[in-house]
Amino acid sequence: MKPALNGMRTASLVALLLTIGSVACVLTAPPAAAAQANPGYTTEEFNAYNQAKSTADPAAKIKALDAFVAKYNNPTLMPYVYTDEYQAYYATKNYAKTIETIDKLLALGDKLDAATKLRALLSRAQAYGAGATDPALQTPEMLTKTRDTAAQGLTLANGLAKPANMTDAQFDTQKKSLGFIFNSVAGTAASYQKDWKATIASFKVALTMNAEDAFTHYRLGAAYLQDAPPQANDGFWELGRSLALKIQGGDQVKQYMRGRLVQYQQPGCDKLADDEINQIVTQAGAGTDKPADFNIPSAQDLQTARDDTNSFLPWLQEGGAHGKTMWLATCGLEYPDVAVRVMEIVQGDAADKFTLRVFRAPTEDEMKAGTAPNMEIHVAGQPEVKGIHKDDLLRFTGTLNGYQQTPFLLTWDDSKVNSDDLNDLTAPTPTPGRGGRGGAAPGRGGAGRGRGATQ
Repeated sequence: MKPALNGMRTASLVALLLTIGSVACVLTAPPAAAAQANPGYTTEEFNAYNQAKSTADPAAKIKALDAFVAKYNNPTLMPYVYTDEYQAYYATKNYAKTIETIDKLLALGDKLDAATKLRALLSRAQAYGAGATDPALQTPEMLTKTRDTAAQGLTLANGLAKPANMTDAQFDTQKKSLGFIFNSVAGTAASYQKDWKATIASFKVALTMNAEDAFTHYRLGAAYLQDAPPQANDGFWELGRSLALKIQGGDQVKQYMRGRLVQYQQPGCDKLADDEINQIVTQAGAGTDKPADFNIPSAQDLQTARDDTNSFLPWLQEGGAHGKTMWLATCGLEYPDVAVRVMEIVQGDAADKFTLRVFRAPTEDEMKAGTAPNMEIHVAGQPEVKGIHKDDLLRFTGTLNGYQQTPFLLTWDDSKVNSDDLNDLTAPTPTPGRGGRGGAAPGRGGAGRGRGATQ
């Protein structure tokens, strides 16, 4: 996304600077030579300068000013020439040349007063903000210079005196606008240098001056995520704020956020990233401050949850932060030999397809006491399943693909009933006393990445 400053805001700031005291040479036309005993230039030079300055077309104006400098190169008139020239370059959208010319003006140092310097620094920041993606503005020297000039602009802005015709509230608003622009430019330049801590610091200050700027929330969030180590909670929150504030190019921001979320968590089901993003955006739209309990579990958190087989059902049943972490950790995993009690069998649209609604608990006695199913198993390729009966105990292997917290229900796809159990339960003459082997605790073997659902 291309960084850009608000043109309306910048225009209002230029108007502000024009009202501050007696603004020196670069804000007014030089006096005619006849008006002063020794103005520092001749009438011929003055007239030649005015002729160049009066050229309407920006590109032609630049050529006329260059020709004037080549012929006269009068030091007294150079501040006026540089000012006219950088404004013409900006009008042609040549931001690199705009900045180059402003830097020549700023190099005049003490020949410029504070208000003149501030206006030039503001114009430089505006040009950088408009053209930051230009490789010419991303060299190490340019990035360092941009951060330095932004700091100079902040110092001068903080030293402004309030005009008599402004209220305190109006002046405070204008100073905040100046601070927002200079901090934003400093943060952008620091981001190209991959100085993430400086980037974060600048964008955070900018947001204290304009908390509703969606693009700055996005840039801050990206900086948090690229810091080492990533500051994930802050990063994803700020990206959520940018989306809640309806950032332009929201689909691109959401795609970026999704990619970083999947990379950070490495969840079993990538599809869960969309649900997480929607939840973050909803929270971020409800308030500007990140909640104290806001947390995005990491890949390590999810692996720890996968390894904690004793907490599998309890955490999912509990919901909340534990339920979220366990679901992110286990969705999409294949679990072998999960022991359950059958409560209902539904024939599918083919002879070998069935939906089994079952109940799972840690022990056989608890499973027999269950009154409502807490799992739904989708079985295919096993026509013998039609011979299973209600209350049979069996084991199945399946991929966890659905979670409903209230009423609690887990959904399993691509499931297969354990072949030994299926043979025992559907045999014409069952072996006395076996009744299936569903009471056994699920094993740790099986295909894929699965583990026993509980132990």
